[in-house]
Amino acid sequence: MHIATDLHHLPDRHDRYAPEPPHLTPTQIKVMRCVHSGLLNKQIAYELGMAEATVKVHMTALMRKLNVRNRTQVAIAAGHFGWMRTTLGRAAD
Repeated sequence: MHIATDLHHLPDRHDRYAPEPPHLTPTQIKVMRCVHSGLLNKQIAYELGMAEATVKVHMTALMRKLNVRNRTQVAIAAGHFGWMRTTLGRAAD
């Protein structure tokens, strides 16, 4: 696996000609932030108060929208697009 080459399609966020990041729902953003923090699906489900199966649905949608193949690439894309600026409600407590 070559993560660096797999993510070559991600634009430089400072490039003014770079396409806009994909539109994510608020829940998808929360799931993505949890993935970026290194949480497992079961932990994300507990953190967000949803079923683990629901987390998997959101992960599938995230990977499709971000055009990536795994959760590591989701976490990298989250940092790349700057979606990590705010924290989760419970995690901040």
